[in-house]
Amino acid sequence: MKDKTFLMIPGPTPVPERVLLETAKHPMGHRSSEFSKILEAVYQDLKYVFQTKNDVIVYTASGTGAMDAALSNLINEGDKVLSLVIGNFGSRWAKIAAALGADVDKIEVEAGQAINPEDLRAKLNQDNEKKIKIVTLTQNETSTGVTNDVKTLVKIIREHGALSVVDGVTSLGAMECKPDEWGIDVLISGSQKGFMIPPGLSFLVANERAWEVHKQCKRPDFYFNWTTNRKSVLENSTAFTPNVSLICGLKVALEMMKEEGLENIIKRHTKIAKALRSAIRAIGLKLFVEDDSIASTSITAILPPDGISVPEIRKVLKNDYDIVVANGQNALKDKIFRMGTLGFVSERDAITAIGSLEATMHKLGHKFELGAGVAALIKELNRG
Repeated sequence: MKDKTFLMIPGPTPVPERVLLETAKHPMGHRSSEFSKILEAVYQDLKYVFQTKNDVIVYTASGTGAMDAALSNLINEGDKVLSLVIGNFGSRWAKIAAALGADVDKIEVEAGQAINPEDLRAKLNQDNEKKIKIVTLTQNETSTGVTNDVKTLVKIIREHGALSVVDGVTSLGAMECKPDEWGIDVLISGSQKGFMIPPGLSFLVANERAWEVHKQCKRPDFYFNWTTNRKSVLENSTAFTPNVSLICGLKVALEMMKEEGLENIIKRHTKIAKALRSAIRAIGLKLFVEDDSIASTSITAILPPDGISVPEIRKVLKNDYDIVVANGQNALKDKIFRMGTLGFVSERDAITAIGSLEATMHKLGHKFELGAGVAALIKELNRG
């Protein structure tokens, strides 16, 4: 059916109608007093979502742009960077650091696993001369559906003295993340995930430790320059021409997030993801991440059964039910499919998705008890 497509991918995620209507309005002047008032509200509400007292910079860029902004304002050529890699996006940190001339080392684990805090502690303890300047890490690895214990990892990094630079692109607005309380030095995110607006904006917050290191950066990026952009934040403005329409939509999305409340948002994501995992098991499919303690509440990776391919599953879901799920990335392409439960997603959406997945698997010849997945999902959703 046309115009009924439902995205169940890591991003873009579904956008509320209130937000879509706001972004569809004729754009206003980005130097107008009217837009300045919108920015003032957006900057304040971003502090609420980020749970920080520090200023949040907004870039007209993708999440990768914010990653670039984070490192290009800290790294000098030859600086030692340690990247904690649990998947594609953890690896991206390392690639950006290397492109900036850093000396990059990695702790890399098998796909589907999280970083063991003791491995990080051992690695940093070997750095007797304190040469490691920055440690990059991912809270929620979208490519595999794994979450890192960022709170514990950041504490270990702080004890060493290095800066922690965290990718919160698919964790902000979906799972607990407290940069001020946990001591995260730099945290970035993107608009098309938990913030429930289309792609095109990204966010960065840095604490005073990070700002002191930034002051020593010899060649900070021009467009992404922290100093230039924070000056504009303090003036309720932007350093360069922003995506005015998306920022107006962001204002509405942030208002919706405040109405629901961060605690309730996190509970909703956790509940739906847990129920989805229960349903997948009931259908007789295997989860790529079996350990519930490190499983993402934003994205669930699923292995296809023998004899049925990922492209077949995705094709039937799209053509017959207008539901889009993601393929695996890089080495995991066609080996897993990923179902997103991020942003503007409700219990109704999960019930629809699992019912459609059951119908898809039945059509493709997978043997299981019809209705088992939906029953398991509803049972878990109704649990206290």
